[in-house]
Amino acid sequence: MKKVSKILAINPGSTSTKIALFEGEAPIFTKSLTHSADEIKKYDKISDQYDFRKKVILDAVKESGTDLSEIDVIVGRGGNMKPVQGGVYEINEAMVEDLRAGVMGQHASNLGGIIAYFIAAELGIHSYVVDPAVVDELEEYARISGMPDIVRKSKDHPLNQKAAARMAAKELGGSYADYNFVVAHLGGGISVGAHKKGKMVDVNNALDGDGPFSPERSGGVPVGSLVDMCFSGKYTKDEIKKKITGSGGLVAYLGTNDGREVQRMIKAGDKYAKLIYETMAYQISKEIGAASTVLKGDVDTIILTGGIAYDTEFVSWIKERVAFIAPVKVYPGENEMKAMVQGVLRVLKGEEQLKSYN
Repeated sequence: MKKVSKILAINPGSTSTKIALFEGEAPIFTKSLTHSADEIKKYDKISDQYDFRKKVILDAVKESGTDLSEIDVIVGRGGNMKPVQGGVYEINEAMVEDLRAGVMGQHASNLGGIIAYFIAAELGIHSYVVDPAVVDELEEYARISGMPDIVRKSKDHPLNQKAAARMAAKELGGSYADYNFVVAHLGGGISVGAHKKGKMVDVNNALDGDGPFSPERSGGVPVGSLVDMCFSGKYTKDEIKKKITGSGGLVAYLGTNDGREVQRMIKAGDKYAKLIYETMAYQISKEIGAASTVLKGDVDTIILTGGIAYDTEFVSWIKERVAFIAPVKVYPGENEMKAMVQGVLRVLKGEEQLKSYN
């Protein structure tokens, strides 16, 4: 492959599309394109948003003063395709069809690969996804649920988890495959993964609301009570799902999904808000402890990342419970755009092998 100078990264979310143009690892511009609820409501399926989202992306690139012919590679956020090993995948027709169908569920990130593929095809360049949400490197133990009808799935935040793990490995003087980490992604959803020598061998299914409760998700709740609620006649299936993912966690208890707002409530003397927020840290700490047993206590570093990791008090509540296990490193934010670009660059530099999707 030729030497790459400019990489366009595309990361669609439920109500926005983030784009960034990089030259190597250096960002040239980044932009978050917000979509109104009324605009999104026009489309029955996420894949129906393709033309609309593609247009706003191309318009934004042109407004930045960038000629499309300057772009060498496009990387899209990997969505809910079939489960894959972690790594960098060239987007092909099979992947596009699976993303359109949402074989592992409908999510706005499915559009990342689709849009990247077709813009790249028009420009005659390559397109990739990096560590999509359905990365599945689980050990067989981690798949067994206790009920043969239900298999545990890996649906979480591998892009940010693995990027943070690579940062920690570099600081320790080695590579991702040299170490054992427990990584906690602290965002709207919360996932805690056990990383063994470069593989995420166990993790809670954060996308479906499993594990600790989070700003928007209920986490694992008492099963018997959930069954009673499901058959109470008070709720539809969609309403129950919404209570688990979307209006659970902090939203359900405190009416907000914003940790900064919760901290303002606490500073104003709201003891209930402090109890709920500190309980979220408590549940995350329990999950970190559980993940450390997957690694038999051989944990080189515990890593906290994601937007909530900017909250130093919240981080301190976790540290005081888990620091006995291993040193704790904190990498605040969700550096998804940079992580996608870094993945592509590793392949182009020959540091990592490109994988095929089929």
